[in-house]
Amino acid sequence: MIEALGYFFMSWLDVKLLLLTAVGTFAGIYIGAIPGLSVTMAVSILISFTFKWHVNEALTLISGIYLGGVYGGSRSAILLNIPGAPAAIATGLDGYPIAQRGEAGQAIGLTTIVSVFGGFIGILVLALAAPAVSSLALRFGPREYLLLAMWGILLVGSLSGGSLAKGIFSGALGALLSCVGLDPVTGEQRLTFGNLQLSAGISYIAAMIGLFGIAEVIAQIHQLHITAVKQNVSKIIPSWGLLRKHLPLAGRSSAIGVVVGALPGAGGDIAAMMAYDHAKRSTRNPERPFGQGAWEGLVAPESANNAAVGGAYVPMLTLGIPGDAVTAVIIGALYIHGLKPGPMLMTETPHLFWFTVGSLVLANFFLLIFGLTGIKLFAKIVEIPKPVLLPLIVLLSAVGAYAINNNPVDVYWMLGFGLVGYLLKTYGFPVGPVVLGMVLGPLMDRSYRQAMVSAGDDVGLFFTEFATNPLSAIITVLFLLTLVSQTRWWKRMRGQETAPA
Repeated sequence: MIEALGYFFMSWLDVKLLLLTAVGTFAGIYIGAIPGLSVTMAVSILISFTFKWHVNEALTLISGIYLGGVYGGSRSAILLNIPGAPAAIATGLDGYPIAQRGEAGQAIGLTTIVSVFGGFIGILVLALAAPAVSSLALRFGPREYLLLAMWGILLVGSLSGGSLAKGIFSGALGALLSCVGLDPVTGEQRLTFGNLQLSAGISYIAAMIGLFGIAEVIAQIHQLHITAVKQNVSKIIPSWGLLRKHLPLAGRSSAIGVVVGALPGAGGDIAAMMAYDHAKRSTRNPERPFGQGAWEGLVAPESANNAAVGGAYVPMLTLGIPGDAVTAVIIGALYIHGLKPGPMLMTETPHLFWFTVGSLVLANFFLLIFGLTGIKLFAKIVEIPKPVLLPLIVLLSAVGAYAINNNPVDVYWMLGFGLVGYLLKTYGFPVGPVVLGMVLGPLMDRSYRQAMVSAGDDVGLFFTEFATNPLSAIITVLFLLTLVSQTRWWKRMRGQETAPA
């Protein structure tokens, strides 16, 4: 136990490791706030510089960037309605309306505190319950992942402003767009129409920047005469009453984030979406409606996506299976440094496990410090006159889209999706589900194929196994309950919607 504590506090007591953690967290926050510059990209570039470093130095820097980057996406989502990452899409649904009310400072302060809270929950689970959570993740097979992906597509109905049909349409459109490119199994072209530029598929990051950033710019052109809202940044740290009121929701959302984060390939974006859906269903009388500045709409996704970080480390360290794209890159870094992630890692090098836990805890403390500083300067962004701000947003969006693959084609996609996003918004279709559909589409495609192969291409057996397998049956029931709960009949029965005259 004493030896484990020594490894836990190693990054705290070594000045170099302490500074690397601080630098990583600070860089992660501001990299995550720039649309297009994803955490995965930052970690991938970082690893190329750490080949000759000691493994401890590399892991502390990576831990800081990972935690900071997941949180950083919320800042641009709140201030500009441009999520820095897919995990911040749900945050922008209520964060941006709050900023339009002039409360961006308090919104960022609240997201910082609940993000740190969720991060500690995820790390605590990593430290105490890694074997149990990883065994739960191992139970998920292709059928369960297929259901999870389909459930995720259906859950976008809760983000669609009340219209289930429009939400499902947007999610299905995103899933369809995710199929563009080469078939992952046969290698044949799908929906490319003979165009080689489409063979590589469509970047969901370029789509996200266009659907949120450029579409918002086009919409704001009609409102150039409106004076920018003066932001109240005198009160950054939220009141204890506001925190106490939403602490139970943050706890439940953090639990969702840990479990979803521990599922290989799921990640913080699905965790945030499910937590937002849970908040919308479980909050009976919010002070403000969801989508119009509800505080619950900030608390749930931000606590969940940071809790998913600790969850994603669980299968990586105990099974050698990445929980998301970032941990997949970290696995590569561990192999480069001569380590083998998996069951033997905790047996042969238990010190590495406790060192990682300690580094994550330290990074979470730095997240609290850096997250609550610089808000006044950051909040000034939304007070810039629109004739100046909108061109800057277009320029930032173009740089972010180009930085994905250093390919100007992604910039064209961004502009095209910006026009599509504007049209969708004009006719009342939500744009968030399009991006979420593009993220979940490959998981659904791959899982369906694997499930059919396991059923011997027998369609009857394929559907029978959904009912006979206990885990599949539970998710199927949850899927059906979600579908029923979104119908007008169910809402009228619960008194959430007035029956038509």
